[in-house]
Amino acid sequence: MNIESKIKALTEQLNKYAYEYYTLDSPSVEDAEYDKLYHELVALEAENPSLVRADSPTHRTGGLVLDGFEKFQHPYNLYSLGDVFNREELAAWEERVRKEIPEPEYICELKIDGLSLSLYYENGLLVTAATRGDGSIGENITENVKRIKDVPLQLSEPIDIVVRGEAYLPRANFTKLNEERELDGLSAFANPRNAAAGTLRQLDTKVVAKRGLATFLYQEASPATNDTQEEVLEYFEKLGFVVNSERKFARNMDEIWTFIEHVTTLRDKLAYDIDGVVVKVNNLAEQEELGFTVKAPRWAIAYKFPAEVAETELLDVEWTVGRTGVVTPTAIMKPVTLAQTTVSRATLHNVDYINEKDIRKGDKVLIYKAGDIIPKVERVLLDKRPKSERKRTSAYNQSNKRIRENGHYHRRKFSCRSVFQHYHSGLKKLDIPKVCPECSTKLLHFEDEVALRCVNPLCPAQNRERLIHFASRDAMNIVGLGPSVISQLFDKKLVSDVADLYRLTEENLAKLDKIQTKSAQKIVAAIQASRANSAEKLLFGLGIRHVGSKAAKLLLEHFLNLRKLATAREEEIAEIQSLGGVIATALTSYFETAGAKTLLDELETAGVNFDYLGAVAANGILSGKTVVLTGKLVTLTRNDAKEKLEALGANVSSSVSKKTDLVVAGADAGSKLAKAQEFGIEIWSEEDLMKL
Repeated sequence: MNIESKIKALTEQLNKYAYEYYTLDSPSVEDAEYDKLYHELVALEAENPSLVRADSPTHRTGGLVLDGFEKFQHPYNLYSLGDVFNREELAAWEERVRKEIPEPEYICELKIDGLSLSLYYENGLLVTAATRGDGSIGENITENVKRIKDVPLQLSEPIDIVVRGEAYLPRANFTKLNEERELDGLSAFANPRNAAAGTLRQLDTKVVAKRGLATFLYQEASPATNDTQEEVLEYFEKLGFVVNSERKFARNMDEIWTFIEHVTTLRDKLAYDIDGVVVKVNNLAEQEELGFTVKAPRWAIAYKFPAEVAETELLDVEWTVGRTGVVTPTAIMKPVTLAQTTVSRATLHNVDYINEKDIRKGDKVLIYKAGDIIPKVERVLLDKRPKSERKRTSAYNQSNKRIRENGHYHRRKFSCRSVFQHYHSGLKKLDIPKVCPECSTKLLHFEDEVALRCVNPLCPAQNRERLIHFASRDAMNIVGLGPSVISQLFDKKLVSDVADLYRLTEENLAKLDKIQTKSAQKIVAAIQASRANSAEKLLFGLGIRHVGSKAAKLLLEHFLNLRKLATAREEEIAEIQSLGGVIATALTSYFETAGAKTLLDELETAGVNFDYLGAVAANGILSGKTVVLTGKLVTLTRNDAKEKLEALGANVSSSVSKKTDLVVAGADAGSKLAKAQEFGIEIWSEEDLMKL
């Protein structure tokens, strides 16, 4: 083989390995083998620079990376905001505030359409910048954020502070970027927000510097020394942060709405995208008094602008079964541009929604994006139906109105269905399924809900979706066990419920397509590691209706053990702050079923942990210690090491500072190790950690 062929072969082989490692998270070779081939390619390219290929892995730091950043544990959770979409909903929120705070004052700020950031400063110096992530764990993007020119690397005061804000791409820079991409034959970004998110995930910091991101900072996450949100923003400006000047102090709903109307007219003239107005209680002590729900602060709300609408044609409907048995209709439409993205699918919610809006195949419809995220059908354009059908539609609507006025209509029971069929006989009505599209079980429509539901506990679609949810990152985080692998396991009857995952062997996994020996070993190891997860991960993974990840954590913080929760009274659960009766009823109903009791027994027999480990951490060996991991670990994955350290009470940080207590250094540890040595910080090897 000549030199050129050798370089070509090495380049293609290394790119394949890099794709498996970084993108699929399923490497087929050991790191040592990759490193050997990589250094061989580097040497050949150095001797033959004219033969260096454009796709050589030496031109990029790790290839196409999806998880190219270290995870970062936020010491203060980032909550999302509740949304309202009209004055009535906003007024209802303001009225709830007044019930708790008799004379509230507000600060109104623009809702920047960008990417949330959290910035950590120590002694006035920027030490860490992280994405929001799931609100608890984000990604460390410090080096990229340092390339945003308006982010101060050093504050005007030598303080420790955690601030939050939004990174965005100005409209002018967005236009320029897309023009450059089109000239280079690349696809254009759909909107500035997508471009900003993509830029901050770049591994090449030169790209970040070139694109010209900007920021607005708006919240202090660490305990504030100021009394009001208005004072916080003024203080931020003194420290050197960019704060949006378009904000308004308000005392009541009328003043809030006046500002919203002003911003609505101003919106298109701004140099950046916004998607609404955020209203906050101004006094920080009153914010603390109002507190939080499971998901959002009670002291703030986001008013979202009315959604952009677009006209298209409804071609068909697709029915899918979720993990709770709900059968959901999705409209298949002619592709149309909406909110700067191409849309060809939209939710139709449920059968009642279809009937009430009289949606039929072939209709011209208006669609919109709810909160600029999920496409939905707003209404049918009746005037665009043929005249004969318009007459039938008018008669149908009049009859439907009479039924409602006379009190005979009950949407849960489809009382108007016969009327619908009478007036639209022979027209292109949507086919409403009577049986489950997956298991052919008769679908039910309960009086207390609007959804069609498959109640077959053995429904393949439900079980498959439950398994996918159980293995997902926010649940048991079984790396490598994604939807395609689980679908194969299910189709080959290797698993039927989540407990079966803990009986899988490498031999089982080797029967699946595209699963090699190394991948099978890694999946089995990930399943084994998941047994030790803190119990809130398991609770969320069970997929109990209304129980999200944050509610699961609150529940296990209270009960400490899943068995104790499973036998708790509904009243006891409902008393937990931020939860309530709906979650309590859902939990007790679930745990009373024979299937749930059997499943818990099987999981416990399989060695899955039922204890909440956060409580252990409070009295752990490393309680209160700040620990940094660096270098390549051999025995543990980085996430495994982090979880074990946290179980011992440590706060695992991604950056070394004078406040760091311990650094665990694996192979090829670089600047973090050098910095730890400079500060005289205690250093452990991976072997030291394993002994502990």
